[in-house]
Amino acid sequence: MTLVEALLVVVTGVFAGVLSSTVGVASLLSFPVLVALGLPPVVANVTNTLGMIPAGLGGVVGYRDEVREAGRLAYVIVLVCAGGAVLGAALLLGLPPGVFETVVPFLILFTCLLVGIQPRVAAWLRARHERRHGEALAERRHMSPTTTVFATITGMYGGYFGAGAGVMMVAVLGLGTDLELRIVNGLKTLSLMVGNIVAGLIFVVVADPRWDIAALLAGGSLVGGYVGARIGRKLPDAVFRWAVVAAGIVAALLLF
Repeated sequence: MTLVEALLVVVTGVFAGVLSSTVGVASLLSFPVLVALGLPPVVANVTNTLGMIPAGLGGVVGYRDEVREAGRLAYVIVLVCAGGAVLGAALLLGLPPGVFETVVPFLILFTCLLVGIQPRVAAWLRARHERRHGEALAERRHMSPTTTVFATITGMYGGYFGAGAGVMMVAVLGLGTDLELRIVNGLKTLSLMVGNIVAGLIFVVVADPRWDIAALLAGGSLVGGYVGARIGRKLPDAVFRWAVVAAGIVAALLLF
C-alpha cells in the first residue's frame, strides 16, 4: 500500500465516521473505497466492519447524554443488536456473496419512506387511540415485542453487510417509540457500534481481514464518529429526518 493509498483510507475513515454518527450510511463510502483498493468484497466487508468500530465508539461518546437519557432501552438495544449481529455475521460467512443484493435496495427505500412519514403515522396512531379509548396514548419509552423483532432483524442485517442499517434503525425506533429524534440517533449510533463489535469479534476468529487497512480506517473513523455526533446533536429534527431519507435514497440507488 502506497502513502497516497494510506492517506486515502484515513480520510475515508474520517468522512465515513461522520456519516455513521449522522445519517448512518458509512459503509456506502468506506466499502467501495476498500474494493477500489483491490480488496475482494468479503475481505473488504470484514476489514470495513473492524475499521468502523471506533466510529461507533466516538459517536457514542458524542451522544453520551442521549444514550444516558434513553435509560434501560439502551441496554435492550445492546442485547438485541448483539444477537442480531451474530446471526448476520454467520450469514455473511455461510451464504454466497450477493444473496441479498436484489432485496436490500428496495428494503432501504421502504425504510426511507417510513422515516419520512413517521410524524404523520405517529399522529394518526395517537388520534386513533384517543377516538377508541377516550384517552391520550401513553408515551412509548420502551420497545414493544414487535419493535424488538424488527430491531433484531436490523441488527442481523448490520452484521451481514450494514449499508443503510442506520437508516433502518431510525425507522424502527422512530415508529416503535415516542423518543425524541436526537435520542433515536444516539441509539442508532449505539446499535451500529454494537453490531460492528460483535461481527468484528467473529470475523477476527474465522476471517482474514487486512489489518493494516483496518487500523488506518479505524484511526480516521474514531475522529469522524465523534465529530459526526456533535453535528448530529445540533441538527433540527426536520433537517435530520430528511438528511436520513436523502442518504437512504442514495444508498438504495448505489446498491441497485
